Amino acid sequence: MYVPTKIFFTKGVGRHKDYLSSFEAALRNAGIEICNLVTVSSIFPPGCKRISHEEGLKEIKPGQITFAVMARNSTNEPNRLIAASIGVAIPADNNQYGYLSEHHPFGVKEKIAGDYAEDLAAQMLATTLGVEFDAYADWNEREQVFKMSEKIVKTFNITQSAEGDRTGLWTTVVAAAILLP
Repeated sequence: MYVPTKIFFTKGVGRHKDYLSSFEAALRNAGIEICNLVTVSSIFPPGCKRISHEEGLKEIKPGQITFAVMARNSTNEPNRLIAASIGVAIPADNNQYGYLSEHHPFGVKEKIAGDYAEDLAAQMLATTLGVEFDAYADWNEREQVFKMSEKIVKTFNITQSAEGDRTGLWTTVVAAAILLP
């Protein structure tokens, strides 16, 4: 059974005349272009240790099969705003799993996209832990409820946004949580 013990977060943006090459450029900017990425759903493993981006990059090798929760977005429309965000919610109990969420909107600024992704992860964790909250309250209100419950210890996000290249090149943004053994 494979359960990751370490996790790091990264993000990047790439531009190119070809869609696929802009994605490759975004992965390169994020430092994970050397991996064979396998996207997985959104569980933050129990006891998983967050390591720095720099430490994480030292642990990957060319061609490595690497599990990732990834958000990505692309456009070739000049000046179109795009974002990719990973939200994270970690429980206070280190033996309990947390949540990672992906969000990839158009026309939304980086802070708003990040807050939304963070809120999604926190809501998923809160429902798992039995924390009652008003789903229609705004994020700041819910965040306080989640933290006051003392069941959710930390929430954060990693978000990359960009405007579409003014000359029409493909622009791609990625945000990823990289899960390591």
